[in-house]
Amino acid sequence: MSYVKPAELVPTLVDAGASKVLLSTRDTLVRSTMGGAILAIAAAFAVTVTVTTGHAVLGAVLFPVGFIMLYLLGYDLLTGMFVLGPLAWLDKRPGVTLRAVLRNWGLVFVGNFLGAFAVAVMMAIVVTYGFDTPPNEVGQAIGHIGEGRTVGYAEHGASGMLTLFVRGMLCNWMVSMGVVGAMIAKDVPGKAIAMWMPIMLFFFMSFEHSIVNMFLFPSGLLLGGEFTVMDYLVWNEIPTVLGNLVGGLVLTGLPLYLTHGRPKARRAAADLPGPGAGDAAPTSATSSKELVGEPV
Repeated sequence: MSYVKPAELVPTLVDAGASKVLLSTRDTLVRSTMGGAILAIAAAFAVTVTVTTGHAVLGAVLFPVGFIMLYLLGYDLLTGMFVLGPLAWLDKRPGVTLRAVLRNWGLVFVGNFLGAFAVAVMMAIVVTYGFDTPPNEVGQAIGHIGEGRTVGYAEHGASGMLTLFVRGMLCNWMVSMGVVGAMIAKDVPGKAIAMWMPIMLFFFMSFEHSIVNMFLFPSGLLLGGEFTVMDYLVWNEIPTVLGNLVGGLVLTGLPLYLTHGRPKARRAAADLPGPGAGDAAPTSATSSKELVGEPV
């Protein structure tokens, strides 16, 4: 697969972040709603595979198809914007203010939740024949996932909250590596492979992804899970969102920017001897047009 060098990759990430932050409200909501919906249906698919085959690793291997589809279609996830938006702000791109980044995060959160919740309702209808029968085996599994990952953490108090936060960090370290990996590759097979590996890892290891949880926990409540909305918010969604933010930004975005993205680092890369070492990075004007459809 064609490979983008790190010194060229970071300006591409910054351009993508600026394009996303400056999108209209309509486009941001449409893209984030569809992103949440596709990731939710992929989570439902992975749970179904795990339940019907009895092999959790198979569900994890197949789950990334949802992430790959939403990326290639240009849809957005909050976890990706936790990385790309701040990089554009740090690079002082025109119009990318702290307020604009926070506005983008808010809109993407709302859109992701709307899409994931819509799929949660539809899947609840599917596994109960329109709420006419008790949940089938897949529906029961989804309900129990919600219980274990809310009240299960609450049973351990502060230690449970710490564990939840760290799982959120580790999750978006991997998810954001999928975002970055997709931009490292230039062709569709390369993008798919680069995204597949870290997404499979986070799902199999049960790390906490705020958008996947927007599907799993409302589904659990609809299917008779023994936890409450407050359990979901306090003992999962809010800490997970914060962990996703810290993990994606501190473990992926900032290291790449500090070593490859600052003007000094870019000049150093351009001064390296060897074929192609001085190739110019994509300009903001060109890349913004090319990347306005890039998903996160």
